Amino acid sequence: MTLPHAFAAGLPMHDPPELRAAVDAWWAGLAVALRREGLDGVPDRLTRLPYTEDVWRLPNLLLTQTCGYDLVRGWRRRFAYVATHRYAAPGCDGAFHRSFVVVRGDLPARTLADLRGTACAINGYGSHSGCNAMRALVAPLAQGGRFFASVLVSGSHAASAEAVASGAADAAAIDCISYALLRRCRPGLMGALRPIAETPSVPAAPYVTPRRFAPDALMRLRAGIARASADPHLQAARDDLLIGGVEVLPEEAYGRIAELEDEAGRLGYRELTPGWRTRAGDAIAAWMRQAKARAAFAR
Repeated sequence: MTLPHAFAAGLPMHDPPELRAAVDAWWAGLAVALRREGLDGVPDRLTRLPYTEDVWRLPNLLLTQTCGYDLVRGWRRRFAYVATHRYAAPGCDGAFHRSFVVVRGDLPARTLADLRGTACAINGYGSHSGCNAMRALVAPLAQGGRFFASVLVSGSHAASAEAVASGAADAAAIDCISYALLRRCRPGLMGALRPIAETPSVPAAPYVTPRRFAPDALMRLRAGIARASADPHLQAARDDLLIGGVEVLPEEAYGRIAELEDEAGRLGYRELTPGWRTRAGDAIAAWMRQAKARAAFAR
């Protein structure tokens, strides 16, 4: 299938410096597989920009990954669902994953109820695994629309883990894939944390493509991802990224993410904390400026 010009692609969900070689190796093999399925204009290299949304806005974008929340909420009109990886990480079930609620090892909290009135770190308000999943989990415990005393927006799961470990926050929800990769790449950081709860299981981060492409291009993208996911020459890259295969889910499966948000809303808990409040605001703001300069895992 001839495409009009060279395209761009980005895989921003799990792309920290420690795994960049593996991500690049995976993309190199995937690009070859896509070309073998008849797609022209597939880029040799991934596009990496400071903000994930800037990749998603590229006018020549061919393929990327989003959070499931983005697929069902803010970006649903731009992107069509392509496929979802199965991941070989504790907490995953096929192409479904969940988040672990983590606290510092020395924090006395043992249950979710113990986190009432504490500070929560989230990677972003547009994240399911770091925000929406946490909101759904604690909504039944909220009183008057409140549960956490404050929320720190860290920008990434790795930065949320750092915030909890450093004491800038008390708890965070980290998706189980990022959790497993962080334990491998940054064992010192993750050794300072312990999980106390799990969020409901939902489909993992999907591959998506702009809706302007014809159905034939969508089928070729799916075939290429399936080809690469079975290529023995890419086994090392898949192992490094915990990729265990790929599935094409009913797009309606991602509706569970919206349902969890709606369920929290019906319980009167639409925001992790109403309004914007931070504990020790100046210190947290300084920490966040430093965190942006550090390498990070997915949103």
